[in-house]
Amino acid sequence: QGCLDGNAEDQEVLYNTFSAKMFGLCLQYANEYEEAKDILQEGFIRVFTNLNQYNQKGSFEGWLRRIIINTALEKCRDKHYLARIDDEIEKREEIIEVDVVDDLSAQELMKFIHDLSPKYRMVFNLYAIEGYSHKEISVLLNISEGTSKSNLSRARTILQEKIFHYSKIANKVVS
Repeated sequence: QGCLDGNAEDQEVLYNTFSAKMFGLCLQYANEYEEAKDILQEGFIRVFTNLNQYNQKGSFEGWLRRIIINTALEKCRDKHYLARIDDEIEKREEIIEVDVVDDLSAQELMKFIHDLSPKYRMVFNLYAIEGYSHKEISVLLNISEGTSKSNLSRARTILQEKIFHYSKIANKVVS
């Protein structure tokens, strides 16, 4: 209630409770650290501005997360990161060998994901990490479902290549 009334101390408590986790989310979408900080700040401004719209049906963290993601997507759209490709490309799925992925630390895997181009990283994050459908992604990013599927497929291929290269290097070190 204090946050709704604009109480700065209550807003600070809310910010301190969720900022670290939401900053990690911002880093998944930003190209650099400073951009992630901007997304976080703008996202929390939107949260405090629209707090009266939270209807308490779902979790507050889920509501907050959606605002942060939407803020990140808008920032990326504004910077013209997203290419509009309407060609329907056949989806190509390859399975990453589980034992290779198990050898990767979460930090290494996140670095590989962060190194993807923005259009691939966004689709990959929304689909594989956040659980959005291709239909939802197409609406969020203003691309066709086919483009979403294509970008996901390309992101997976790039990640598989990076993981394969990593596993070859790791095997040489072990040998």
